[in-house]
Amino acid sequence: MAQTVRIGCGTGFWGDSPEGAAQLVRSDSIDYMILDYLAEITMSILARLKARSPDQGYATDFISHVMTPLAQDIATKGIRIITNAGGLNPLACRSALQTVLKAAGLDLKIAVVLGDDLAEDAMTLREDGVTEIATGAPLPERVSSINAYLGAFPIAAALREGADIVITGRVVDSALALGPLIHEFGWTEADYDKLAGGSLAGHVIECGPQATGGIFTDWDAVRGWDEMGFPIAVCAPDGSFELTKPSDTGGLITPMTVAEQIVYEIGDPAAYLLPDVICDFSQVTVTQTAIDRVHVAGARGTAPTPFYKVCATYADGYRSVATMTIAGRQAGAKAQAVGEAILTRTGRMIATAGFAPFSESLIEVLGADASFGMDPVQQGAREVVLRIAVRHDHKDALGIFAREIYPAASSMAQGITGFAGGRPAPQPVIRLFSCLIEKTKVNTAIDIDDHAIPIPVPTGQKETSRAVKTQRTPSIGTDADAPDSNGAISIPLIALAHGRSGDKGDIANIGLLARDPDFLPILRANLTPQHVKAIFSHVAKGAVERYEWPGLNGFNFVLRDALGGGGVASLRNDPQGKGYAQILLDTPVRVPASLLNEFPALTEWSIPKTQQEGLE
Repeated sequence: MAQTVRIGCGTGFWGDSPEGAAQLVRSDSIDYMILDYLAEITMSILARLKARSPDQGYATDFISHVMTPLAQDIATKGIRIITNAGGLNPLACRSALQTVLKAAGLDLKIAVVLGDDLAEDAMTLREDGVTEIATGAPLPERVSSINAYLGAFPIAAALREGADIVITGRVVDSALALGPLIHEFGWTEADYDKLAGGSLAGHVIECGPQATGGIFTDWDAVRGWDEMGFPIAVCAPDGSFELTKPSDTGGLITPMTVAEQIVYEIGDPAAYLLPDVICDFSQVTVTQTAIDRVHVAGARGTAPTPFYKVCATYADGYRSVATMTIAGRQAGAKAQAVGEAILTRTGRMIATAGFAPFSESLIEVLGADASFGMDPVQQGAREVVLRIAVRHDHKDALGIFAREIYPAASSMAQGITGFAGGRPAPQPVIRLFSCLIEKTKVNTAIDIDDHAIPIPVPTGQKETSRAVKTQRTPSIGTDADAPDSNGAISIPLIALAHGRSGDKGDIANIGLLARDPDFLPILRANLTPQHVKAIFSHVAKGAVERYEWPGLNGFNFVLRDALGGGGVASLRNDPQGKGYAQILLDTPVRVPASLLNEFPALTEWSIPKTQQEGLE
């Protein structure tokens, strides 16, 4: 058994910089390199590409940007590659890779994980009555793709068969790192705490430099954005790991940069459901052990559910988005008036042409605090970007909308300029459908040298995922937690906490981490689910839940029905909630004035009394 296993992540998404993979390969610091390319949005793009050509449907960057330039170094250094670049066509991805390796004179064994693609089972799934997890809706009649989120044991099996490179389709992102750890350390399907720890390692590194100082709350503390270091998890047999990065690279690794990534795209931290294990991350600890080196431990696990999560994509009409810059006094008011006039004008014209009204429309005045839900008419911005988005079932209706954008420059407000991208072309709206399917109904295999080997996977506990006990806080703070209103002042939340937000379909999450444990009672009292719901009332249409995160001294807020459908189905400028943490961190909170004596650094954040009324 290895003493430690060093896993680096060279890409966090399809389109990430190829410099990440090159940096890791040349660092001589890794045993494995994982390359993560897939997201729900990516799957919809790959579905369109595969529909156009049977040889497409995979992340081509893996071939052109990673393996073509780096294959020789990868082979020489004995680095094993695990990637989900296979997308919707892993066998075509393998064929393209074989061509590259042959041209380089290399003989590397490639394994492909199969079984996630359930497109041919659509009729059976409908007959079985599968329904959408959140809404209970039936599976649409026409779908573009259907994929189960597989786990890590097929990857481990491929490595056991001697694979140098493992290509998967849809697996949970963390499985890319967990698979090598199962193989190297001999973990079994019942080693739940270790599986949870390995899954956490994968979760931390799967987004590349997000764990090494990227998109960090205290952005001005991070140096070297131009040469960010990509993450390396040095993993131990007990499931703990240390996070580091190649030397002489940019970025920052501290307990808080790592903690921000841990809370990213998580629901209940005590019940994070994965195919191989249900993870409890609520008591995880992060400790600085050296410069740019943090130790992570404390993950716990229980038996997984007997289900795979399945995601289908389906077409639902078209959308079109137009943007223009508007300058001058009352820019926000002018932009709002222009947007409303364009929608009224084009709405009348499409009706005359015999079309139904737009199925959805949205005006956003960027630069006038649109993301914060502010009225643009009341804001004092002198330069804004007007963004108008519409959706319709027919392309021709959106053609009328596109034609009528430019005339605003001569018939509406003065100061209109900066039309972005010409006339906006209609784009397909692809929606996500998520359901559960019993693992016993999915046939998983690995293919090596055109020889398929069936891989049995753990079927999980008999109880459903709904039997998992969660740890939710009371919906309001106690009186003892609340600041004394007679001796309280207002400061922005960012003075007390770090934050990171992300998305899962139409659900957003905001992880909030106290800068000091002494701030927790104040955060608990100020940030009730009801208050957070009110802050995001302009975007969050569903419930808001708050979970305690004691190990990281924080909370996780889950906002349901909060992204306008999410991904490419959303008309919003921020369809993935990337700015939600920043919105929350700018919220004023009431703290005892005496706190400034104990923490003098907070003085610079205090809000003058003359401004407090308008901010609360």
